[in-house]
Amino acid sequence: MALKGAVKLGCVPQLGISDLSFRPSGFVCYRVRDKDGVCRWEWTPRAIRSTNDDKTPSSAVELQRVVDQSRANGSGRLVKESSSLPRPLSITDVTYSPNDGKKVRISYKGVPGAYSEDAALKAYPQCETVPCDEFEDAFKAVELWLTEKAVLPIENSLGGSIHRNYDLLLRHRLHIVGEVQLAVNLCLLALPGVGTEQLKRVLSHPQALAQSDIILSKLGVARESVDDAAGAAQFVASNRLRDAGVIASARAAQIYGLNLLAERIQDDSDNITRYLVLARDPIMPRADKPFKTSIVFTLEEGPGVLFKALAVFALRDISLTKIESRPQRKRPLRVVDDSNTGSAKYFDYLFYIDFEASMAEPRAQNALGHLQEFAPFLRVLGCYPMDTTL
Repeated sequence: MALKGAVKLGCVPQLGISDLSFRPSGFVCYRVRDKDGVCRWEWTPRAIRSTNDDKTPSSAVELQRVVDQSRANGSGRLVKESSSLPRPLSITDVTYSPNDGKKVRISYKGVPGAYSEDAALKAYPQCETVPCDEFEDAFKAVELWLTEKAVLPIENSLGGSIHRNYDLLLRHRLHIVGEVQLAVNLCLLALPGVGTEQLKRVLSHPQALAQSDIILSKLGVARESVDDAAGAAQFVASNRLRDAGVIASARAAQIYGLNLLAERIQDDSDNITRYLVLARDPIMPRADKPFKTSIVFTLEEGPGVLFKALAVFALRDISLTKIESRPQRKRPLRVVDDSNTGSAKYFDYLFYIDFEASMAEPRAQNALGHLQEFAPFLRVLGCYPMDTTL
């Protein structure tokens, strides 16, 4: 079902990116040649326009009630009554909501107390957080102006990449404008007065359970997987489950009135999750501070093509910090005919790369210009400041 009121964002036509149904907005990147014949990229600001320039998108009465209730209850504050917390948005709720100019609003997947909310508050301490049911709802909330930004996990030092969000980055036209590295503190929580000896089961996200294997094995408890760690804390608190513990954040314990039985229970103390901050428009790249650039591209089948793609960065002393490959959903297999061996089927891949350079630097501009010469598709997902804090 088509959603109304979506923002039509800008693109970089020189990188072979089709505009789809989007109008230009924010900053548009152009490749120009100066008097000495040197190519560079220039960024020009353009006005933001929605799909319905003179029309207000159709509103949902239910969503407006939720938004009003969320503001009245102060969803950004720590509260113990779960009934006063805002209901997470679902994709059917998302519609236009103007910014009151007071705080930046940030959407995330989960309920209050989620680690994603911790990441949002680390990046924007005074922000207003908006919980969403699914990752895609967090994207939609930004696209339809309900929030200004979204914070979503992209990789964990123990669990690896969150592939769902890599797919959503390509499906949606949001720009990466920042990253957040969050040291994960897994905590064992329970109702007040409940000790570890009374626990028969522990609820949490599958990754949190897997990363706390040592302590859970010592306790001899059953493990129950749920979609959201903070949601498990809310469930145990609201149902007064005295035989159940939860692995979640310390903030979740404060919000839902649970006791913190133990902190940092993860098997590996170096447990870091990296989050991306997404917005409707890109930010202006700079060269006076460390920046990172994220791109996605495809390659034709053939010997050494990935080597050639990576060489465009190595030749310019650009460090790669992340390489991820994902099969294309709409064209997962490619048939290659060879007169000697007959036909063969190969996976057709998208390659996601993060590299340490700003689009304001000529070396990054030249690397992407070089890559474009043999990459059928190339898209800049964002150029943003690096987060070096923990």
